[in-house]
Amino acid sequence: MSTNETHTASDGAGRLRLQDPEVRTFAHLLVNTSLVSVTNFTAWFAVTFWVYLETGSVFAAGVISGIFLVSMVGTGVWFGSLVDHHRKKTVMQVSAVVSLGFYLAALGLYVATPAAVFTDPTSVQLWALVLLVMAGVMAGNPRSIAMTTVVTALFDDGRRDKANGLAGTTSGISHLVTSVISGLLVASSGMLGVLVLAVVVLAAAVGHLHRLRVPESLAEAAAADEPKKVDLRGTIRLVGSIPGMWALIGFTLLNNFLAGGLMALADPYGLSLMSVQAWGLAWGLISVFMILGGLVVAKRGVGRNPVRTLLVVNLVMWGATFLLPVQHSVVLLVAGFAVYLFVMPFAEASEQTVLQKVVPYERQGRVLGFAHSVEMVAAPLTAFLISPLTEFVFQPFMTDGAGADLIGGWFGTGPARGIALVLMLLAVLGLGLTAAALASRQYRAMSRRYLDGAAAPDSGAAPVVDEVPVAGAVVGQREPALAGAPA
Repeated sequence: MSTNETHTASDGAGRLRLQDPEVRTFAHLLVNTSLVSVTNFTAWFAVTFWVYLETGSVFAAGVISGIFLVSMVGTGVWFGSLVDHHRKKTVMQVSAVVSLGFYLAALGLYVATPAAVFTDPTSVQLWALVLLVMAGVMAGNPRSIAMTTVVTALFDDGRRDKANGLAGTTSGISHLVTSVISGLLVASSGMLGVLVLAVVVLAAAVGHLHRLRVPESLAEAAAADEPKKVDLRGTIRLVGSIPGMWALIGFTLLNNFLAGGLMALADPYGLSLMSVQAWGLAWGLISVFMILGGLVVAKRGVGRNPVRTLLVVNLVMWGATFLLPVQHSVVLLVAGFAVYLFVMPFAEASEQTVLQKVVPYERQGRVLGFAHSVEMVAAPLTAFLISPLTEFVFQPFMTDGAGADLIGGWFGTGPARGIALVLMLLAVLGLGLTAAALASRQYRAMSRRYLDGAAAPDSGAAPVVDEVPVAGAVVGQREPALAGAPA
């Protein structure tokens, strides 16, 4: 049975029922991918913490972030091409095996190297270990791209947003777990516990995925009839052929640019209000709201027009960001971030739901990888820019500068209020950006494209035959995979 036939067989009420075979398959893949994601991001956070604690070098920790940024930007389209040109299960399995290999090599190097060597920020062994760990993390990225396209293959339009909501729930759980265990493992055993955990989890994930049988809709490559090439030019042409697509990517890019500043200042502002132990506990509890938001999306979806939902949710997120630092208050801080994280799964599910419908299935991996690469550029760049700007301009401005004299009487004075002022300015820019997007013709064009139910023509792909309209999209009929062929 083809992907198209799977879609037409979906539940008409739009519910996700565990007794449905496609839902069971999705649940298995989602849990498998989530466990690997927790492990990968724990390794990333842990190696950054560990390098700073071992060397005391802020520069070294910054270089790790730079390596991650460059790697993310440089591999997105290539990883997306792998997802399009190979079976989803194969991509996920190979991704896990490659990560496992890098973590095993890192574990061997860590055990074989004297601890004193790692205190030198110029040590070859130190940076070899960092690169091995980061390679293990990066090798896991094709799995996240593949999971988004899996939703397209398994579910029709009426259930994709709810499946994306479940993915948002697991993201919240991953965020909560990662933030807790990475610090604990580094504090107790350095990188040893982290690497042992990574090896055990990745080995278990490989074994679980090997035994998992997948529906026939996932048993063939999405772009099986195309030449196996990245085709960046064709991907860019396709993005340009979808009304409002460049605007959506640009909006997310600018939104991430502002959100990077929020993330860079969240910890310093939180620590100005409470101890590091209390802030860590508070952030863990706040993360629960992201899980709750994902569960609401999984039950109710994101509405008839997810393009509008995406922008309205951004208004809520930036409104919460504006209010949380208005006064130096723990209550406002926690409440603001709770609202922000609660609605975040709505935004993520909305964007994914739109892309899953307007981008041809054969090209989704490459378009998602391309969009992810472009969007990922912004947040780390802002983080590097906003921190010195806040420390050297806004904190003095609100401590003993003109800002303290002008608004300090009601807003408060001191370094923390300088951080608060930057947060509020970021929120104002975010609200303005979102309001402009809501008023734009690109928003209306993308909304019409989604509501009309037509996917863009695949201008970069080889022609397909026997095209049939299914669930509002024109998708080429493929030859079914051979019976019993590995997926």
